[in-house]
Amino acid sequence: MAHVIAVYPGTFDPITLGHEDLVRRAAQLFDRVIVAVAIAHHKKTLFSLDERMDMAREALSDCPQVQVEPFEGLVTEFTAARGGTAMVRGLRSGTDFDYEFQLAGMNRALVPQIETVFLTPSSQYQFISSTLVREIATLGGDVAQFVSPTVLQRLLAKVGRA
Repeated sequence: MAHVIAVYPGTFDPITLGHEDLVRRAAQLFDRVIVAVAIAHHKKTLFSLDERMDMAREALSDCPQVQVEPFEGLVTEFTAARGGTAMVRGLRSGTDFDYEFQLAGMNRALVPQIETVFLTPSSQYQFISSTLVREIATLGGDVAQFVSPTVLQRLLAKVGRA
């Protein structure tokens, strides 16, 4: 039987409970899930690449079939180089679907043997985004219900509220 590897790419700045939910659910579907943390030169991230990878590893330390790796460039090339046959993408809304549907089509044109699998987060996580979590934390709001405790500590330290 084939060993099925899926890649879940993103910036994860920071990783949220919504991201964790999708990774854990993907880990039930695939033999191995690689959380691919984008180096993201095009984005101004709050956390460094190493910090984002450390937070993901800490938050997902209870999932032995999940590994965290950095990536740069085309995610299809990264996925193929790791032997992946699926890419996991999260859908929170219709707006997400429009963008992700277009992206999946482009990725399929680039590497037809890699399938995109869409997962929707559990209902309590559907509205969470890293962008909103960063903004709320920066403005002094309570984000404890949106991120794991270790991520919360790092986030509060980063925005000067530790």
